Amino acid sequence: MKKYLLAHDLGTSGNKATLYTTEGQLVKSMVYEYTTHYFNNNWAEQDPNVWWKAVIETTKEILSDIEPKDIAAVAFSGQMQGCVCVDSEGNALRPAIIWADQRAQKETLELTAQIGLEKFYKMTGHRPSPAYSIEKLMWIKNNEPDIYKKTYKMLLCKDYMLLKLTGKYATDYSDASGTNAFDLNTMTWSDEIIKAAGIARDKLPILLPSTEVLGGVTNQAAKETGLCAGTPIVMGGGDGACAAVGAACINVGDTYSCVGSSAWIALTMDKPIYDEDMKTFNFAHLIPGLVMPCGTMQTGGASYSWIKKELALFETMEAKRLGISAYDLMNEKAKSAPVGSNGLLYLPYLLGERSPRWNVNAKGAFIGLKMESKREDIFRSVLEGVTFNLNVILKSFKNHISVQEMVVIGGGAKGELWRQIMADMYGIPILKPNYLEEATSMGAAIAAGVGVGAFKSFDVIHDFLKIEDKVYPINANKEVYDRMYPIFEACYHSLTNVYDQLAKL
Repeated sequence: MKKYLLAHDLGTSGNKATLYTTEGQLVKSMVYEYTTHYFNNNWAEQDPNVWWKAVIETTKEILSDIEPKDIAAVAFSGQMQGCVCVDSEGNALRPAIIWADQRAQKETLELTAQIGLEKFYKMTGHRPSPAYSIEKLMWIKNNEPDIYKKTYKMLLCKDYMLLKLTGKYATDYSDASGTNAFDLNTMTWSDEIIKAAGIARDKLPILLPSTEVLGGVTNQAAKETGLCAGTPIVMGGGDGACAAVGAACINVGDTYSCVGSSAWIALTMDKPIYDEDMKTFNFAHLIPGLVMPCGTMQTGGASYSWIKKELALFETMEAKRLGISAYDLMNEKAKSAPVGSNGLLYLPYLLGERSPRWNVNAKGAFIGLKMESKREDIFRSVLEGVTFNLNVILKSFKNHISVQEMVVIGGGAKGELWRQIMADMYGIPILKPNYLEEATSMGAAIAAGVGVGAFKSFDVIHDFLKIEDKVYPINANKEVYDRMYPIFEACYHSLTNVYDQLAKL
């Protein structure tokens, strides 16, 4: 019996390749970093060929001390809601427009006008938004007609890697549900939306379950990666859906949060949650038959990395000298600030905002700065501001379901202080599993294992994942945050006109 499952997690900052045994043990993991081109205020692109290079290099490294023939299957998780235009020979025609890009505002208005906001939301589980794939493809058609004409298929990030490995064009239901062209009720492409978008239907790939074996590694891909020709390639899914499985969020009512570059809160349900104010949205789950209500903000961990880059130069240099993470020193500094950061509030809208604001013009802000404000107040206020914003999302879900506890994954879950802030603000226990940054690749690996019959079901996650720590709310802290929450809300709403004026400069 073959021993290993190889999973790739194609994120915003890099690709993480992870090798697991079929018994659930993590054997080896490595990261290949790449860059994002941010420009024109809120545009964001990446080179799909760099993704492929990342997959080649990490695969070779993973295989350096094992036999390639022992790989039972390979699967992918990938950043969602992008737009990769490829020709009939499988070549990327332009840089990928990624999830963070907000350029397709005109196209979003056109789509909304034709379908209607509420109908669109109930059909797809999402609002129309520049964040989604079909609006981005509409923008390409309107602004780069030659590229659109040459486009054979529009793919998502992981789908382009599947194409490079197998020569086949396809996407899975979870990734498709992040395109704004997918009918969540029928689990098919929506002809009504595609027609309204003015997009040729045949430019969209076929739809398959996350556990489907798409094909085997081609001879050319085997030469490039070191994998054996014919190794099964399983579909996998979008990063949010894979992370849900990797966080053991697999039963109805389970809740998890991921704090990576972006940050989100998601549930596992058997039917969508339609929020009255449409703050949240719904993806198809990695597990067939389930859905994943979700609220995703643009700059979660990215807010903390931004503050590190711009204001934590001392901590960065000192951490390098000590051989530790600069975030550890920042967290210690933030811990010395009082709950509420001495009245300093941070609005985490550095790339506009998706859920819960749906405002491409929103901007970041510090409100409450005064002469006695210190760097530790600023550091802590960023952690609190991101959490306040996530709490807006959580409160929307609490109108529909009782949330008793939450598993938190991603790099942001490493810090004990941030987990305590979450527990205090949300008023529920926060659970830290043994794997934080591997959860997404773990979900893909489990899809691969189920796909090739190595696992009977997704329940096998409980052999992989164990809870290492549980943080409980501190009532006195929660009282402070409960008083500050409506002020945080008021700060955002009072600035919406200012954001619009700034956007016109």
